[in-house]
Amino acid sequence: MPRTFVWHRTRGPKTTPKREAPTDGKVKVTQVRSGIGHSWRMRLVLKSLGLRHHQQSVIHNDSAALRGQVNKVRHLVTVTPVKE
Repeated sequence: MPRTFVWHRTRGPKTTPKREAPTDGKVKVTQVRSGIGHSWRMRLVLKSLGLRHHQQSVIHNDSAALRGQVNKVRHLVTVTPVKE
């Protein structure tokens, strides 16, 4: 049976944004892609973040635990700091 997926070194982004250290403020987490077609773990992380629908946003206190969850689904969400 032929291989259906071939990984290419030249594909993908040239650089990725730097991960910021947790701050004392709040961050806005927005879901930009659907969890459909991804693993059950990623869907559970989206649910634990409070995200149910595409383009939904939630505001959380920034912490190391939150950054760990966002890191799991970094390709499905965007994180922006919120001015208080």
